[in-house]
Amino acid sequence: MAHPRDHEAALCAPGAPFAVTRGEDGVLVYATGPRTLREFMEPVHAFGDRPFLIGERTTCTYGEFFAASCALARRFHEEYGLRRGDRVALAMRNHPEWQVAFWATQLAGLVSVPLNAWWTEEELTYALDDCTPRLLLVDGERLPRVDAWRRANGARTIVFHAADAQVPPAVERYEEFGAADPGTAPPAVEVRPEDDSMIMYTSGTTGQPKGAVATQLAMAGAARNPLFYIAAAALAKGAVPGAEPPPVTLMTFPFFHVAAFSSLVLSMAVGGSLVLMRKWDAERALDLIVRHQATGYAGVPTTALQLLDAADRRGGGLETLNSLGTGGAPAPPDLVGRLTARFGEQIVPRNGYGLTETSGGVMAGQGDEYRREPGCVGRPAPAVEARIAGPDGEPLPEGGIGELWLRGQSLMRGYWKNERATADAFRDGWFRTGDLAVMDEGRVTIVDRLKDMVIRGGENVYCAEVEGVLHGHPDVEDAAVFGVPHPQLGEEVAAVVQLRAGAGAGEAELREYAGGRLAAFKVPAHVVFGDVPRNPTGKILKRELRKDFFGLG
Repeated sequence: MAHPRDHEAALCAPGAPFAVTRGEDGVLVYATGPRTLREFMEPVHAFGDRPFLIGERTTCTYGEFFAASCALARRFHEEYGLRRGDRVALAMRNHPEWQVAFWATQLAGLVSVPLNAWWTEEELTYALDDCTPRLLLVDGERLPRVDAWRRANGARTIVFHAADAQVPPAVERYEEFGAADPGTAPPAVEVRPEDDSMIMYTSGTTGQPKGAVATQLAMAGAARNPLFYIAAAALAKGAVPGAEPPPVTLMTFPFFHVAAFSSLVLSMAVGGSLVLMRKWDAERALDLIVRHQATGYAGVPTTALQLLDAADRRGGGLETLNSLGTGGAPAPPDLVGRLTARFGEQIVPRNGYGLTETSGGVMAGQGDEYRREPGCVGRPAPAVEARIAGPDGEPLPEGGIGELWLRGQSLMRGYWKNERATADAFRDGWFRTGDLAVMDEGRVTIVDRLKDMVIRGGENVYCAEVEGVLHGHPDVEDAAVFGVPHPQLGEEVAAVVQLRAGAGAGEAELREYAGGRLAAFKVPAHVVFGDVPRNPTGKILKRELRKDFFGLG
């Protein structure tokens, strides 16, 4: 049987679909394929009446999606006078219209700024002040949170799903625009690879969010990366890439996150369908999988675990799935173990690695390789290079733990209006991820966040490793590990543990459990119990836990 690496090599050989070339700046780029998101999107018109976005109330076909996006793009250009470089902020739930609005900005050659739909008015105001959009695209729930900024800055605004909202006279209602003519074409504008495509704000878990700016060429590369991994997976099982039936995927990533983009383009490229949820609920997710005969699931690890719990309680519901992919946050090792124990090889597990600054996934682990090494996130995509760097930036040999540095087509060009942060993030063209990793035969395993590592008496403790062990205890629903000050050791290990409903494990039991699987210096000195808060993309909010449980700033 051919090694997975052989299939990947065949796909990126000279003349193959994912062949790469090196630009004048030394960065790898795909030799063929779209150079802008407009180029990527235009072919989807051919999928016509196939269902694309299946909302809880409406379904949007590819033809309807393309016509609506073209009509909105023409409005931006012809009626509003928006031009290259103008920013358009987007803040709404996972409605089908979110995607219509986003792709309309790309067809018009504008800069889309997806904003976190969970943000408060203060957080939204911070981002709006930073990016100064000329147009706001919001749903009725978000309108009150941005209205003061709209009035103060005179920004034109379109509101979607405004049935229960108080809409000021100056705000246009999308529903009043009417149905788009199926023959509508995109506006006659030039969209260049070097143009800015998107500003996406970081999660801000360690400080104020920063706007990562991606060019059209970067986003086109980000759209190619997941297609490469799917093609490699098809070859690995003896199938012809692209010949399988179009997938039907329950997609639960929030659209404002880059992980959603990676899932979205997989469907768009082959005419697949995305089933959307207004709000996450595991039981509801099972119902949707059954109703739509979904073949795939995409979401953060926390929701995937909750989905498996719901299926266990119901005694079924996942029979049609053939893939389950997670991203946005590290997946605990027991996720793939549970999936394999219950379903064998029926459901192909997938995880990956990507950042806001990489415009989406740049590595992927899947199938048997992922089952064997659940901590591994796979090898870099063809147009991405990775190295493990030591404290002074020197490349480390295989097996050495250091910071993961990346370089490639899909990386951001820098942070919006933040030259200092941009300079700090790059060295000699390589992006410093802030993640500790190890590489083995090209496969990358993320060990921890550089800032999360605890140095206890000179010994390095990787919080992700300890969290993974705690997740293995049957009573543990979730766990967060971090360092707290110690007068002699400098730091010691603390854990906040969220128990499953009805579970009764105590501190002594969990410390003993961890002690049987970890060196003594890694065992949490403090174990406290409470909810483990996560942001919409699944990242643990450790700053809140340090403050709430230990009074630390």
